[in-house]
Amino acid sequence: MDKYREKQSEQIQKGETFLGIELGSTRIKAVLIDKNGTPLASGSHDWENQYENGIWTYRLEAIWQGLQESYHSLKQNVQEVYGVKLTRFAAMGLSAMMHGYMAFDEAGELLVPFRTWRNTITEEAAEALTELFAYHIPQRWSIAHLYQAILNGEEHVKDVRYVSTLAAYLHWKLTGKRVVGVGEASGMFPIDTKTHSYAQEMIERFDEKVKDRRFPWKLEELLPKVLVAGEEAGTLGEEGAALLDREGDLQAGIPLCPPEGDAGTGMTATNSVAVRTGNVSAGTSVFAMVVLERELSKVYPEIDLVTTPTGDLVGMVHCNNCTSDLNAWVALFEECMQLGGVKLERNELFARLYQKALEGDSDCGGLLAYNYFSGEHITGFEEGRPLFVRTPESHFHLANFMRVQLFTSLAALKMGMDILLKEERVSVERIFGHGGLFKTKGVGQRVMAAALNVPVAVMETAGEGGAWGIALLAAYMKEKKEGESLHTYLNRCIFTEAAEEEVTPKTEDVEGFNRFIERYQKGLAIERAAVENLKA
Repeated sequence: MDKYREKQSEQIQKGETFLGIELGSTRIKAVLIDKNGTPLASGSHDWENQYENGIWTYRLEAIWQGLQESYHSLKQNVQEVYGVKLTRFAAMGLSAMMHGYMAFDEAGELLVPFRTWRNTITEEAAEALTELFAYHIPQRWSIAHLYQAILNGEEHVKDVRYVSTLAAYLHWKLTGKRVVGVGEASGMFPIDTKTHSYAQEMIERFDEKVKDRRFPWKLEELLPKVLVAGEEAGTLGEEGAALLDREGDLQAGIPLCPPEGDAGTGMTATNSVAVRTGNVSAGTSVFAMVVLERELSKVYPEIDLVTTPTGDLVGMVHCNNCTSDLNAWVALFEECMQLGGVKLERNELFARLYQKALEGDSDCGGLLAYNYFSGEHITGFEEGRPLFVRTPESHFHLANFMRVQLFTSLAALKMGMDILLKEERVSVERIFGHGGLFKTKGVGQRVMAAALNVPVAVMETAGEGGAWGIALLAAYMKEKKEGESLHTYLNRCIFTEAAEEEVTPKTEDVEGFNRFIERYQKGLAIERAAVENLKA
C-alpha cells in the first residue's frame, strides 16, 4: 500500500471521513469522502419502483433492504481497497428522490403505500392549491398528495400525525429527529425565503380551507422541522446504526446533516448554489434548476419554485420522463446483437450508439418519438405511452433514430426552460450537467446545449452524483468556518482545482432542435390518441 493510500486508510480508521447515501429512482448509492471531497470508496444497489393499484411506489422492505445492501457494498469496497473495517465517520447525510407522500400515524406506522414523485394523480388538488396560494403547486409535492387524499375522502387522513418525504423518513428512523433540509422541504410545501421555513400565511390558508373537515391536526404539526445546510440535524442512534449496518459494526453517535432531496444534492455536487448558476440532472427523470436573482413575474404551471440547501430561491423545471425509453431501445439492440452471437459490454454499446447520434441530421431527419413511460405535466399528460413515429419520407437510419431518442429525452425540459430563459429572461452563465445522460463524453452535453442554447459543462466528479453531494453537505456542516456560506466553502475546499469540460451550443444543433420541437409539439395529438386508445 502506497503512502497516499495509507493516509486514506488511517483517516477511515480514525473516523475522519464523511458518508453520503442517496436513494435514486433506479439506484441507491453510498459514497465515502475525505474532507477535501475526494471519493475514497463507494457502494450501490439497483432497484425499481412498482406500479401497484394505480400508484408508483417502493415498499418499505425494499427501501430498507436497498439501503442496507448499498451500505454493505460500501463496506466491502473499503475492506478490499484499504483493509479496514468501516465503523464510524466524522459526519454523514441522507438524500433521496424529492417530493412524494409518506403518511404515518401516531404509532409511526405507514398508513398508505409510499406515493413517489412519479405519480400524476393529484391534478385536482394541485390546481386548487395553486389558486389558493397564488403559488405554483406541482402534482409531486407532498401537500398536493395530502390535499388530494382529503378531496378523495380517504379514510387514513384523519389518522395522519406525520407527513414525510423518503429522505426525511430515513433520517427520522436513523436519528429519531423529524427534520428536513430546506431544499427538500421546498418540495413539500412553499418556503418563505426570508425565514427559511414554511410560508406561514399559506399554512394558515390551508388550515382554514380544511377547517370544516374537523381533522384532529393542524398542518404545521404534520410537517418536519426545516433546517438549512450547515446546521446539525441529530446523531445516529443505536437502533439507527443497526438498521443501516446489518453486521453491527457501525457505531452510534455520528452527527448527521439535514436530509436533502436529489435536487439539492445535485446543486451541491455541481457547485451550482450561487445566483446565476444552474444544473441539469438527467437520468430516469430530468430536471433543471437555476438559482434566481429575483422572483418571477407571475405563476407558471411549468416552473416549480424551490430552494437551494441554504434557502435561496430556485426556478426548477422537472420532467417525469428522460432516459427510460432510450434505455429500453438500447436493451433491444443488445438483445439483437446477442442473437447474432455478438457480445459488447453495455456501457460500450451505449457509448457507440450515443456517438452515432452525432452523425444524424440536425433535426433527426423528420423522425419523432415520445419517451412517456408515465404522465408529463409540462405537456399536460397524466399517463404516457412510449411512441416512435415516422413518415415514409423520413430519413430513417440508426444515427437519426438515436438522435431522436436523445432529443425527445430533453424535449419537455426545453419547453419549460424556454419560459425561464426566453420569457422571464433569467440570466444563467452556464449549466452543469450530471446523471446518466452525460456518461458518454461530449454527447449528452452537446444535445443539452442544443436544447437550451446555453453552454453545458460536466465535472469529472459529476459521475459521483447526489450521494457525493450529500456527503459534501455533511462535510460542510463539520468543516465550515464561522459564518462561511456553502458557496464559499465549496469554492475554498472542494472545487479549487475541479476538472471540467464545457460544450458551447452549435448553431446547426440549436436550429435543428428548434425544428424538432415544432414537430414534437404538433405531434402531441398522436401521443394523446395513444393514451386514449391504448389502455395500460
